Amino acid sequence: MCIRDRSSLPLPKKFKRSTTSDDVLSGIDLSGKRVIVTGANTGIGFETARALAGAGATVVLACRRLETGNAAVQRIREAHSGADVCCQQLDLGSLPAVVAFVEALKDSAIDILVCNAGSMSFEYAETEQGFERTLGVCHIGHFLLVKRLMPKLLASGTPRVVMVSSIAHQNPKTLDFSNLPYTESAYSVMGAYGQAKLCNILMALELQNRYGAQGLTACSVHPGSGVSTDFGRESGFMKVALKLISPFTKSANQGAATSVLCAVHEPAEDLATGYFSHCQSAKCTPEARDVNVAKALWERSEEWVSPYV
Repeated sequence: MCIRDRSSLPLPKKFKRSTTSDDVLSGIDLSGKRVIVTGANTGIGFETARALAGAGATVVLACRRLETGNAAVQRIREAHSGADVCCQQLDLGSLPAVVAFVEALKDSAIDILVCNAGSMSFEYAETEQGFERTLGVCHIGHFLLVKRLMPKLLASGTPRVVMVSSIAHQNPKTLDFSNLPYTESAYSVMGAYGQAKLCNILMALELQNRYGAQGLTACSVHPGSGVSTDFGRESGFMKVALKLISPFTKSANQGAATSVLCAVHEPAEDLATGYFSHCQSAKCTPEARDVNVAKALWERSEEWVSPYV
């Protein structure tokens, strides 16, 4: 069973492909809002954190590398004097590290969580707990993060969870639970990435179904193809490919705009279970809207993280 296609939901028409995160937040005051952005040391995550902090929010940059995370904090403070930002270490490839991150948080409530961090392994690799790394970081680590943060999110009253997905969710057409996560023998770089990005959308769908009645709003976004970021920075091939297509890409600030819009747009009902790109509603695959698949994925994910909940 699929939820209805929400690709015609009304969002401000003034926002489009070229919109930046600063355009979205023009005139908006986020003072008092408490925000976590994962993978916020570079690229889209950094621009998301910078823009939200610039609008007055208190922002935690959740980063695997403290050195680059702290450097990002300094860059935000230079751009926005007095910005209330800090970096806290979060390795989504280690489930105990996810638990430690949440336990170290001082905030009693979180208003906005942007699950931005991603991974694409060009060779088969595993997380600390033995999960295929792309799924482990993009989905399983974020799943545990949301589960552990849920009391703090619900304490906000009207929390937002934004899952940064991708148009890559279109491949695979269906989620193959018999090959989830990928085994080494069956591993495909784009197959694993598409699988993980499909899981991001399905997770937002089930989050809304489970916690929407308690005030939570969950949605997913595609930041745009070819956004100029450090994603895939370990791959020489990706560096060359992104350079070749650079005349047709978005800046990281433009890529962050849809995440930022989904973090602040009112009314929140416009966003619930939606999938957005270029600051407008977009179409995702029928599989990504299937509530039965979303429920089955949630239950499988609970099994994976059960020792750490």
